Amino acid sequence: MMQFLAKAGLAVMLTAGTLAGTVAPAAAQLNIIIGEPDRGPPQDYRRPPPGFDRPPPGYGRPSRGCNPQLAENLARDYGLRRARVVDITPRRVIVQGWTRRGPDEMSFGNVRGCPALRRR
Repeated sequence: MMQFLAKAGLAVMLTAGTLAGTVAPAAAQLNIIIGEPDRGPPQDYRRPPPGFDRPPPGYGRPSRGCNPQLAENLARDYGLRRARVVDITPRRVIVQGWTRRGPDEMSFGNVRGCPALRRR
């Protein structure tokens, strides 16, 4: 009789341990929210309304063209001192500055990333 009670107790403990292991993850998935949740509005992924020539700023589209500040920084990295943008065309961004030999000029492509085109 004692062996039967010991085996029954062991079976009850194993069953309770198994059930406790499966109930805990199920309880972690339960979310109860009373009132307003502490979240912002959902992000709007729709296209801009018709009639816009350009989408409003911050609409998720990267700016096109070469940033003049980036062109000046790249020219400084190439060794131009006192670099400044002097002209922006649809194809090029022209930066002038000084080197050890005197005045110099660099051209960058007017696309994202400002690739260097030539140095005069």
